[in-house]
Amino acid sequence: MAEFIYPNARLIAGVDEVGRGPLVGAVVTAAVILDPAQPIAGLADSKKLSEKRRLALYDEIREKALAWSLGRAEPEEIDRLNILHATMLAMQRAVAGLAVTPDYVLIDGNRCPELPMPSAAVVKGDSLVAEISAASIIAKVTRDREMAELDVVFPQYGFARHKGYPTAQHLAMLTEHGATPHHRRSFAPVRNALLDIEVTNLTANRAR
Repeated sequence: MAEFIYPNARLIAGVDEVGRGPLVGAVVTAAVILDPAQPIAGLADSKKLSEKRRLALYDEIREKALAWSLGRAEPEEIDRLNILHATMLAMQRAVAGLAVTPDYVLIDGNRCPELPMPSAAVVKGDSLVAEISAASIIAKVTRDREMAELDVVFPQYGFARHKGYPTAQHLAMLTEHGATPHHRRSFAPVRNALLDIEVTNLTANRAR
């Protein structure tokens, strides 16, 4: 991991999100305070780890961290607030859920939510800050598992494979089957698919 100059604080929480781009499901965030007495080797951006390694680190982080917490914003909140504000809300919830209050919070990206303690945004923080890397792993494993569970209920959409992102298969299934209750209706591909189905049904009704 590249060198990062940490703030002068004793308890630092790292925060990251997963799920801003998908068309379905919640945006999931995690906050993690690591224990210096129990270092965890191999922390990195969750997207750059194999699934096997990510799962192993997920268990190790949960076991060794001083504190960790999840936050989320559901599809209805994303549609109401927009994805940016919903993500900030989910990050606030993750930090608020920590059993130990951090002195400082480092956020992946270029924007910080409003928090009751000092914070800083770190661009590419999931590759630079161990705490953020840990948070990215917790958030990604959690959301991937939720997509696998959703895949069992709606197998035709392929959620376990594409995790809700707008792949060609996902868009084709949206057009064919419409949206599930878990889809984000404010996102253009979902909105357009629903409109296409509405137009098709209206045309069919007129032809009768």
